[in-house]
Amino acid sequence: MLGQLNFSHIKWLDDRGHVKPPIFLYLMLAFLARGWCVWIMSLTQFNDRAGLVRLIYPQKEEFLLALASGFGAALLYGVVLAERKRTLTWPRYIFRQLRVILLLLLLVDGGILVQRLVHADFLFNWSFGFDALFLFWCSLYLVKSKHLQLYRSDW
Repeated sequence: MLGQLNFSHIKWLDDRGHVKPPIFLYLMLAFLARGWCVWIMSLTQFNDRAGLVRLIYPQKEEFLLALASGFGAALLYGVVLAERKRTLTWPRYIFRQLRVILLLLLLVDGGILVQRLVHADFLFNWSFGFDALFLFWCSLYLVKSKHLQLYRSDW
């Protein structure tokens, strides 16, 4: 007997029959590029542009590290946008290595988290716990996600 047909993944297709980017991929990229997101949000503050940055990143070095580590995530976001257009050919080479690049970015972010923990003398902070939990979820997602695997192989 032939295997059963599985149409559960049809909701992942767009109008042209291509696999849509997973929502969690966008969340992961926003998390990894949170330094850039904070910087862009701070540009909307007319009174004190650096106030929002100081609120989230009290030390300047942490903010600069977040910008440096988030650059790769911002680049991957541009690659995902280019994939949706499918007109450029150069992003394909980066897109094929999407999982590896995301894993490297998660490792860099984990290293920065460990460095922040060392500077805080390993005292618990909710932001440390949230960051560690989200890093764990993102790592599991990279390994287990069928949607991400189909999305990556579609282009």
